Amino acid sequence: MKANKVLIAISFLFVQVIFSGFTYANEAFVMKNGELERPTGYREWIYVGTPVTPNDMNNGKAAFPELHNVYIDPKSWKHWKNKGEFRDGTIIIKELVSVGSKSAVSGNGYFMGDFIGLEATIKSKKHFKDEPGNWAYFSFSSADHKTLSKTAKAFPSKSCNSCHAGAAADDFVFTQYYPVLSQGKGMKMKAGGGHFDSLKPVK
Repeated sequence: MKANKVLIAISFLFVQVIFSGFTYANEAFVMKNGELERPTGYREWIYVGTPVTPNDMNNGKAAFPELHNVYIDPKSWKHWKNKGEFRDGTIIIKELVSVGSKSAVSGNGYFMGDFIGLEATIKSKKHFKDEPGNWAYFSFSSADHKTLSKTAKAFPSKSCNSCHAGAAADDFVFTQYYPVLSQGKGMKMKAGGGHFDSLKPVK
């Protein structure tokens, strides 16, 4: 009898571990008390691209200064390249970097300086069932871009969703600015790069 109780307890613990692993495997983020815990390890994810909105082209006050290193979690990238859609549980990270130098041996341009912020967007019916497209947006950046918070609350819908809904090419995501996403959509293995002999013409 005692042996049976021990076996049941071990089995229950095993199920808990499996369930926890399943949850973690499907969500590359942690929500606690309605707030998103600051993601870590995202530089190991799939790099999507780096658009730039420099302050000197936006009256010194770019909404998201200045270079944006963008990453998507690996499981969501796999789903995107296979199915051509963003899965429930997708998280996209935007790491803000200041413009450092504007000249280099290679020529003039915008070159990365310091890390100055961290943003995230998540698609989740479970956590954001009332948000348009089930997307929510977060910022861990302080106003002076000198520190990061440990957690972040989702912005109100009108702050972000309306802009994304009206201008984003795919499901509230600006894939038109990221050829890794726009040209990899539903391309399966070919989305990994190097599978084409010709390039699309520049518009």
